[in-house]
Amino acid sequence: MLVAELPRLWLGRPVPVQWQGADVLEAALSLRRGVLFLSPHLGCFEVAAQDYAQRYGQAGQPMTALFRPPRQRWLRDLVSRVRDRPGLATAPATLAGVKQMIRALKVGQSVGLLPDQVPPQGMGLWLPFFGRDAYTMTLSARLAQQTGATILLAWGERLSRGRGYRVHVRPLSASLPADVAQAVELINREMEGLICSCPQQYLWGYARYKQPRQEL
Repeated sequence: MLVAELPRLWLGRPVPVQWQGADVLEAALSLRRGVLFLSPHLGCFEVAAQDYAQRYGQAGQPMTALFRPPRQRWLRDLVSRVRDRPGLATAPATLAGVKQMIRALKVGQSVGLLPDQVPPQGMGLWLPFFGRDAYTMTLSARLAQQTGATILLAWGERLSRGRGYRVHVRPLSASLPADVAQAVELINREMEGLICSCPQQYLWGYARYKQPRQEL
């Protein structure tokens, strides 16, 4: 379903999207201290950023989304072209991309990333995820700690019978600890909670427990 829906999301007209928790989002945006959206590989993680850009980004609250560029040149150019749109910018998973996200948060903009994505060696911690240690990025916690941004949990639910999508937004269930390991462990638990709310739409095929790659 993820593969089948991408052509329309990237190249077609906007799809129907409902928002559950828009009041939570709008309250966070009104603080003007930056919003960090965290979403696991759950449902349609493209649609939340796209619809956010249309509703809020073009109205002065742009989003920067972290992504890992494909290895193939032709696909990398296509993805870059279709993902960059009014109110939505992309940041590569590099040091330059991290700096780009920090700048965005510090001026009160929004950033989106998938914290259950396995980071390169040296950029994560081995922490429990559904009862088994997984190499987990520290970036999400560090971004919030360095910028004071508000963390919101979000994911795009696929609705049945072609009715479009519903974006769910909610705050963290507890304050983010100052200790990085404890903060990342809390984020893992929050991701587990989102996944358990709709396990049939999680991308279980993603190699969550793989060894991190070495950066050359």
